[in-house]
Amino acid sequence: MIEHFAASAQRQVSQTFSVGDPRSSVDSVQNDSVKSPSLSRFAVNQMTTYRWSMQRDLEFYREEGFEAAGLWRPKFAGFDDDERAIELVRSSGLTISSLSFAGGFTGLNGSSFFDAVDDARHALQMASAVGAECLMLVSGPRRGHIRSHARRLLVDAVKALADDAAELGVTLALLPMSPDISSGCSFLSSLDETLDVIDRSGRGARIAFDVFHLWREPRLVDRIPELAPYVAVVQLSDCRGVPRSRYDRCRPGDGCVPLTAIVHAFDEAGYGGYYELTVWSRELWKSDYAEMLRECRARFDILCRRQVPLQSVRR
Repeated sequence: MIEHFAASAQRQVSQTFSVGDPRSSVDSVQNDSVKSPSLSRFAVNQMTTYRWSMQRDLEFYREEGFEAAGLWRPKFAGFDDDERAIELVRSSGLTISSLSFAGGFTGLNGSSFFDAVDDARHALQMASAVGAECLMLVSGPRRGHIRSHARRLLVDAVKALADDAAELGVTLALLPMSPDISSGCSFLSSLDETLDVIDRSGRGARIAFDVFHLWREPRLVDRIPELAPYVAVVQLSDCRGVPRSRYDRCRPGDGCVPLTAIVHAFDEAGYGGYYELTVWSRELWKSDYAEMLRECRARFDILCRRQVPLQSVRR
């Protein structure tokens, strides 16, 4: 099934037209139907434009008609204080789909569990200040812990943060990552493990669903209807095969990830959140960002959107 969808998507991209001005890709109504998901739900994660500053990111995204962005905490470091960055984000007019990352609760870079929880609380406050819908959490590596202890630390962290997150109106989003390329920063590697942590923590968190890490999960497309209510954000990129590193991503449609099937399944299941373009690629980080973003937006329109009855559309 995956091979069929991947081949179909690649044919669509190979037959694509000139991109032109992406701002002309509006959600026009045709015969009482409209394309879904809405383009207003296609966001750009700042990791995609790695070399640009916070200000350049926000200005370009808005100029090109993007309505939402996922923020990356290191880009706040370019300001003397957080307040200046927060004001810049607020004045941009963009909706903030996520803030990345907090976590490392099992011990990372010499930090203790309590250090990590304190940092996550600070990140929650920042997320709330910019209006972010969710804060993405990375568990931290297993290191010397037995697996059950590593899981308990993550569960305890979610429990410790849940009240603050609820009060601030920010969703905690756990990011499972492929174990063959991310064991150094996360022991959480599968959807079932993530759902187990959510259940043990009192359902105080949801899933940050990164297709790059999860597309090889068994029966993935078939499971999306049951997963959709637990998903806070969907991150999109592609991959040309089994990834060799966290940076082995490519533009949607250039690889073998069944993006069409995945996004259509989420849309049919009633998922109403954001789809973030999240391309970690040393090759693409050297490219023309403006051209890349325009092309990726056009590809999202071609590969991932479907015609639905007007009364059923989710914006």
